[in-house]
Amino acid sequence: MNPRHVDAVLVNPGNLTAVYQDLGKDFSAIEPPSLAGLFATYLRRKGLSVEIIDAPALNLDPSQVASAIGENFNPALVVVVVYGFQPSASTQNMPAASATCLALKKLDPGCKIMMTGTHPAALPEQTMREEAVDFVCEREGPDTIFHTVQALKSGSANFRGIPSLWYRVGDVVMSNPPGELMDNLDEEMPGVAWDLLPMSTYRAHNWHCFEHIHERQPYASLHTSLGCPYKCTFCCINAPFGKPAYRMWSPDAVIRDIGVLVEKYGVRNIKFVDEMFVLNKNHVLGICDRIIERGYDLNIWAYARVDTVKDEFLDRLRRGGVRWLALGIESASKHVRDGVEKGRFGSAEILKVVRKIRDAGINVIGNYIFGLPDDTHETMQETLDLAMEANCEFANFYCAMAYPGSKLYTMAKQNGWQLPASWIGYSQHGFETHPLRTEALTSAEVLAFRDDAFSKYFSNPSYLDLIRRKFGEDALANVKSMTKIRLRRKLLEEPIAA
Repeated sequence: MNPRHVDAVLVNPGNLTAVYQDLGKDFSAIEPPSLAGLFATYLRRKGLSVEIIDAPALNLDPSQVASAIGENFNPALVVVVVYGFQPSASTQNMPAASATCLALKKLDPGCKIMMTGTHPAALPEQTMREEAVDFVCEREGPDTIFHTVQALKSGSANFRGIPSLWYRVGDVVMSNPPGELMDNLDEEMPGVAWDLLPMSTYRAHNWHCFEHIHERQPYASLHTSLGCPYKCTFCCINAPFGKPAYRMWSPDAVIRDIGVLVEKYGVRNIKFVDEMFVLNKNHVLGICDRIIERGYDLNIWAYARVDTVKDEFLDRLRRGGVRWLALGIESASKHVRDGVEKGRFGSAEILKVVRKIRDAGINVIGNYIFGLPDDTHETMQETLDLAMEANCEFANFYCAMAYPGSKLYTMAKQNGWQLPASWIGYSQHGFETHPLRTEALTSAEVLAFRDDAFSKYFSNPSYLDLIRRKFGEDALANVKSMTKIRLRRKLLEEPIAA
């Protein structure tokens, strides 16, 4: 059978085992590539034909992705969409993205490949020089993809007027000025092309479903906004936008997308991918009110900051199906938080916000970071002590990473601090993970503290009692199974130099 011509094939690269080790088998989520799905909608509305290949969901390695494209499609352009499902976690997907591009070029040296996403936007020239790609998109993507496809289909090979595009003329790497950001998301990119995704394969995180631990599927994640107005130094989320930015879909557009998920695919478990969902009053309450009006029974989780959770939000968030809020607490030390532009609230305020969220019937995920630039062993211990006192229904313990596109990356380069030897070293749970050192601590000391903190938190009798009382024996058994998995760490297995 001859491959079918399509204008663009969008590829979501990834390797669950490399990124999560054994946690990827049963505990991590398998998330739909919502941005690739949005890009597909944008391109379809421009009249292009589009397909999506989601490698992690279909368990395809790079050579299988290349074969699937070669056997089924004859695309004008293959777009490798390198985004992460934690807001900053694009870089860890670069090894899979790179291998996919190499496999595509090996199978068909003439195929045209573009990379887009947070990491390529942060390092466009380096990506052009290091990867087997013909194009890199420096900004958010859809318009650049569309015009590149148009140029390829016309046969003109004239890419000079395409905004945000990096390309080659002969052996010379060229770039065009960045384009404007989309200003009407409802009109230009209304909803995800769910029909192009293998919807039966997606799975929620284990903790997301503690209230119904055996019902983690079906699952979906979607955006209600793009970007973030804040400037936290450890975050690279705004690299594709060129500046702190915050644009929203209207509540009507969001509820239409949720309606498709509920009514066509039977989805109840939903993640709002937004870097900051709980922010704009009219947006938050507008979405919640529409969910309530439709009577949907949802299990939603979303991100918030300690200083954006207002009392007036909580009742409607709960009635609208928001069962989990992830709070970026980061550090117990005000000095450390101030150093990364994270806010001036103290531990007492943090604990007060956690209590009022839980009093409203919403579970809390506390997000904590060890190894921020001003951290010492004492300040990291303060953070762990705060986490134990807050005793949230779940906690994520991260090491500070100098993600490309973040201020920490610039600082680390200026200070000559060692960065991961490969892009997979930016994976928080990977074997090769290599966090940022601090002024006082080595990378190995930060990582060892983080892994020990994880074990202490999830084996704490107070935490285990909370899980048993609130979610039951099956959820407790799930937590105990999770904590039996020990992550191997190359950095901690290497002999320490004398």
